[in-house]
Amino acid sequence: MRKLGLLAGVLLLGACSGEIQPSGNIDSLPPIEPDYCGVTVPRNIAPLNFSYTGDEECALQVEGHTLRGRSGLFSLPGRLWKKMMEKEEVEMTVLVRQGREWKAFRPFKISVKEEIDPYISYRLIPPGYQGWQKMGIYQRDLTSYRQNAILSNDLTDGNCMNCHTTAGGDPSKSVFHVRAAHGGTMLIDGDVIEKLNTKTDSTLSALVYPFWHPSGDCIAFSVNKTLQSFYNHGDNRIEVYDMASDVVVYDVRTKEIAWSPLTKREDRFETFPAFSPDGKWLYFCSAQAVDMPKEHKKVRYGLYRIAFNAQDMRFGDQLECLYDAPAEGYSVSFPRISPDGRFLCFTRHGYGNFSIWHKDADLWMMDLETLEKWPLEAANSPETDSFHSWSTNGRWMVFSSRRGDGLYTRPYFTYIDSEGQASKPFLLPQKDPTAYYKRLMDSYNLPAFMNGPMKMSKHRIVSEIRESAGVDVKVK
Repeated sequence: MRKLGLLAGVLLLGACSGEIQPSGNIDSLPPIEPDYCGVTVPRNIAPLNFSYTGDEECALQVEGHTLRGRSGLFSLPGRLWKKMMEKEEVEMTVLVRQGREWKAFRPFKISVKEEIDPYISYRLIPPGYQGWQKMGIYQRDLTSYRQNAILSNDLTDGNCMNCHTTAGGDPSKSVFHVRAAHGGTMLIDGDVIEKLNTKTDSTLSALVYPFWHPSGDCIAFSVNKTLQSFYNHGDNRIEVYDMASDVVVYDVRTKEIAWSPLTKREDRFETFPAFSPDGKWLYFCSAQAVDMPKEHKKVRYGLYRIAFNAQDMRFGDQLECLYDAPAEGYSVSFPRISPDGRFLCFTRHGYGNFSIWHKDADLWMMDLETLEKWPLEAANSPETDSFHSWSTNGRWMVFSSRRGDGLYTRPYFTYIDSEGQASKPFLLPQKDPTAYYKRLMDSYNLPAFMNGPMKMSKHRIVSEIRESAGVDVKVK
């Protein structure tokens, strides 16, 4: 152990050089990638390594240390990063060598806030939805750079797997779908894994977009008849739309599907369900049905909710419209309520519901006490900002964004303060983020927080997928 400690000390000293005294200043923030200038981070996040994108020799001054850049990359040693994360605010200065002199860019700061959930899960998939060769559901330890596959489709004959969702961030209660070969809905509940056949004569399709009830006793789903189109011009390359859709609830205890006439109307499209943290309300998006796909640009979804009792699987007798987005010429998707029940974050865009391919999609927040709503301006970008997930303490949000190149979605994290305002987001850290994201030819899909790693063996999951015929669900 003593030798390991000495080695760590040598490595830290090796990363740091003697103090550099700049002879002048550059009156601008440094061009760095990722752009971490002015971001807010949780104190348990992995080191935010970054690169100076200029051609000059570079160095970084922070906490009394000077680090030399290696091909522009600043790798922050773990001991130094831990010391930085003990503060409320850290200042960094990038220096560049111009001739025989060193010049200092304007210093930038990083704010440090409370901890974040230690894991996220996501799907890695090529950035098109017509075909693929390989995809998988992965988990990432946010306190380090460790990533591993929960399940990859090279073990299941190359089929599709999607819509992985946990119960309040608990990976021991989770659900995801397997499509095509060995198709079914996989339900994990503690040490039990079960394959469900969820298509019935009374529903449009097998179950689709899931959201767990806080009790863990039931799961809300949509059922959708979905089509997609591809375009070689315009801002939106892919359009995914529903020909019809409803919202239903699956009872884990009885293996029954139930719904209300108000969530399953022929003249409406209902989708993207989400329960309130107290379990008393079921939120979803609903649009007036139009002639699809001919009028797909005319379909716009508003935000609704209906009372729900999980004990007897009963719905309320009326709908409440929280945001009539179509009246303002907009559509909403992905309603997600903060753990304290005060705020609801949603994605707003021009039309339709599949906002992850809409360039105008932005994150918006609503105060559920006053119904006041506002854009999360600090978090949004000119490119797509869409699917999002709350941390269990309600202070952090992870969301998918195409702000890097307009093509690939990457996970970004933003701090949400007590008034529902967002901070400047930061990109998921990597050892060498510039090289990693340039090489990665997959998009991050449906990033969501978890309070720990998935512990069920992938071999048990694969065995159930491949060998089980599945259990037929019933209709209540």
